[in-house]
This record gives sequence, C-alpha cells and structure tokens, in this order.
Amino acid sequence: MHRFVLRRMIVLCLSLAVASAAIFGVVELVPGDPASFMLGTGAQPETVAALRDQLGLDLPWALRYAHWLGGVLTGDLGHSFTYKTPVAGMILDRLQVSLPLALIALALSVVIALPVGLFAASRQGRAGDGVTMGITQIGISLPNFWFAMLLVLLFAVRLRLLPAGGFPGWGHPVAALKALILPSIALALPQAAILARVLRSALVETMGQDYIRTARAKGLSRGQALRRHALRNALIPVLTILGMQFSFLLAGAIIIENVFYLPGLGRLIFQAITQRDLIVVQGAVLVLVAAVILVTFLVDLAYAAVDPRLRRK
Repeated sequence: MHRFVLRRMIVLCLSLAVASAAIFGVVELVPGDPASFMLGTGAQPETVAALRDQLGLDLPWALRYAHWLGGVLTGDLGHSFTYKTPVAGMILDRLQVSLPLALIALALSVVIALPVGLFAASRQGRAGDGVTMGITQIGISLPNFWFAMLLVLLFAVRLRLLPAGGFPGWGHPVAALKALILPSIALALPQAAILARVLRSALVETMGQDYIRTARAKGLSRGQALRRHALRNALIPVLTILGMQFSFLLAGAIIIENVFYLPGLGRLIFQAITQRDLIVVQGAVLVLVAAVILVTFLVDLAYAAVDPRLRRK
C-alpha cells in the first residue's frame, strides 16, 4: 500500500508541474496586452511601456515563468493588476464560498443518488425502474440555472423561507448556510441524476456476476445480495464520477454563482478575464487544476480501499 501511495504522489507532483507550465503558457498566448487594457486605448506608448516594465511584462517568457513558479512554491501568486492586492488572498476569500458550496452540493447528490440507484437496480425491468430512470433523465436534461430560478421563485419569493441571493459571510454562519442552500440544491440535483444512473448501471452489471448468483443460491434475496456484495464492487465507477463532479462543482458553478450573486471562484475568474487581469486568471486556474489533480489522487486511494487488488499494481 505504501508503494502504491508513493507512486501516486510522484504522479501528482509531475502533473502539477506540467499543469503549471501549460497554464502559464496558454494564458501568455491570449491576445491583448494587460498594460494597454488597464490604461485605455488613448494611452501614450511611453506610459504603456513604463507600466509593462513595472508589471514585469517585458521580461522573457522563461524568466517570468520562473519568477511566477517560485512565488507559487512559496504561496505567493502575485498581485492583481486591477485591484493591487495579493492574488492568493483573493482566491482564499472566494474559496470560502465556492468550496463549501461544492462540498454541500456533492454531499446532497450522494445522499439522493445512492437510494435512488439502489431502488432502480433492485427493480430492474419493472415499473419502478422505468419511472426512476425517466425522472433522472429529466433531471439531467433540465438546465441548472433554470431550476435555480424556479427555486428562487418558490422558496425565496413565494414562501420567503430562504434568501434569493447574496452571501453575508461566515461571521454569520446560520445566514451563510441559508444562503448556500438553494444554490447547493440547484447544483446537486442534476449531478445526483447522473450519479444515480451510473450507480444503477454498475449494480445491474455486477448483479450478473457469478459470485452474486452463488450468493443468491445460498439463500440471499436480491436486495440482500445487492447491498452486501454488489454495492461495494459497483462503487469504482461511482467514485470516478464523484471525483469529476467535485471538480465541476468547484470550477463550473459560475452560472449558479451569478444567479444567486455569490462571490465565488468562478465569478472571480470571469471578472479577471473581462478585465485582462492575467495574473489572477493564472493563479485561480492553477488552484482549480491542483484541486482536480488532488481529487484524482484521493479517488485513486479510494479505489485501493474499495478494491485491494489495485494496491498491487
């Protein structure tokens, strides 16, 4: 197991190194000059050149990457061109919204998907299975921003139970959690529908294995064989989807953040792109990519916990 973890950690470090170079290179290839954008189209060339020198934009690509990477390794992601504040502090502030939102939405999707997937698999080919899969297909098809607006109309406007938007900060924890309930539900339901369908398919495939038939021959009911034997082996594709979903929920919630006016990481990236604040874009995207790679590493460890055979590979 130790050797398995060590190999995965080496892959983790190499992936982060390659990702940092790719992110820096791609952002540098984006057309346009941040200095010209900040000063406006009527700025004098001498003024633009002076600002480029101040921001370090006239240095060679390799030197700028080395300076940026050295700062990343020490926790310094640079200073925003627009706001003149440390990028790391801006990202941490936004993660206080995006990370809890993603975790709550992921937990909700698991809580919903597990019983739904088990129910559908236990009634394979019957009416309950068909109805459940039909409902999940609707859940996948509905745009989450449209569903979010329906939630606002019902729970915020009509029933006045939850806030329609905004985030009061974690200084008021109850109000902060209430502000995240509706966006979490809007994000969780489509993901729960996907997860339920994946779990149902994995369980149905697993139920056709020889060891399940042996368990049934020994007297276990279909439901008992499903829960005691099939569920554990069906979790590997589910864990893969969970890792992908967390990455999506963390990085791809920009539309929901705009619907509920949440100051999350997605909105920060969108604002930085529109303002040509490339140093913020680089830092925020690097954090998201690092989160994806870290989640992949944790999913690999979860694979090994679920299936001990993987530890010997």
